[in-house]
Amino acid sequence: MHEPGSRRSFLKSAALGAATLGGISAAKAADKPKIQGFKEQKADPEASKKWKPVSDRKIRMGIVGYGVFRFGAAFSLQNHPNVDVVAVSDLFPDRRQALAKVCKCEKTYPSLEEMVKDDSIEAIFCATDAPSHCRHAIEVLKHGKHVATAVPAVFGSLEEADQLLEAVKKSDRNYMLFETSCYHADIHAMREIYKAGGFGKMVYSEGEYFHYAVSGIPSYKDWRVGLPPQWYPTHSNAYYTGVTGGSFTEVSCMAMPSILKRLQPENNVYKNPFGTEIALMRTSEGGMARMGVSWDTPGYGGEVGRVRGQKGSMSGVNYKGLVKKLPNLKKPPLPPGVAPGGHGGSHGYLGNEFVMSILENRKPLVDVVWALNMTVAGVVSHQSALKDGELIKIPQYTL
Repeated sequence: MHEPGSRRSFLKSAALGAATLGGISAAKAADKPKIQGFKEQKADPEASKKWKPVSDRKIRMGIVGYGVFRFGAAFSLQNHPNVDVVAVSDLFPDRRQALAKVCKCEKTYPSLEEMVKDDSIEAIFCATDAPSHCRHAIEVLKHGKHVATAVPAVFGSLEEADQLLEAVKKSDRNYMLFETSCYHADIHAMREIYKAGGFGKMVYSEGEYFHYAVSGIPSYKDWRVGLPPQWYPTHSNAYYTGVTGGSFTEVSCMAMPSILKRLQPENNVYKNPFGTEIALMRTSEGGMARMGVSWDTPGYGGEVGRVRGQKGSMSGVNYKGLVKKLPNLKKPPLPPGVAPGGHGGSHGYLGNEFVMSILENRKPLVDVVWALNMTVAGVVSHQSALKDGELIKIPQYTL
């Protein structure tokens, strides 16, 4: 895969070892922008009453990244009763101190590369810029620590995908992708119904990640400017993989040039001409999926989807089908102090799942297989779009 020049120079720069979201000043980062799909869900004060701890152990955790969206502290890891945030990092000193303050943590590191040398840390959450996710995850795994990252798992590179899978296999540690759609109320319900046989084989799945920001979103080295839509595909692709655990096997992707000047190919390092990419894919069950990502279409936005199986269909949280007795579709209780948070009330659940997977010595819900099957389908979709919708096989990932 072609890797843009800015990313190449970024990787060569020693000062960018633990790059965080946003190439803007820390002062601007303090003003969290209002973005489609980021709405926070209010915490239910009664929700934690039914929560039961599985252990009294505290995981010694590090957090890296406190950029534009302040994701380092967005997943309530610092509030989890089974977590002790022992170190934080950000390239910008003022952001680093702000993250340390919100996490009530005294120890800080100037980079992820320094943090991973700390043998007292068991796990690290990387809330860094998208081009660095794979590299940072591999670095953490190499040092014998569990790792979670923001999305996507890799950045436009099939080679990175192979490297990440190999690193997870060698590490005997947990890798988790914090894919928010997987803990939306609708996908959680769809997943429970699917496991109970309420859909049968999935005939058709549909996911949309429509994210309109006419003036753009600040990002480190402007990595968001002109980003190929299907390089950021997990919020939509989760409406199949996050429901069934399956993958996409081949794709034909159609795309349309953007009307926004900032997204024109001459104005972005990717030379990407597209503002909207719509992928039609074959699934591992033999069904079909339509997954769309768009940066330049105004109106409703966020992460939405629907599914249709041989025994029933679902849009939102409303199931219609042949199965009358459904499982409990309500999301489980969260620990005291852990709020559901943003992206449809998914943040707290993602953080909790990462913690629980470590405590229970099991793979997390969104493990490396799900992460790669969701992400790489988008990478190949963009390749198809550049070839005017040519049907292309998608690599498959298993452990």
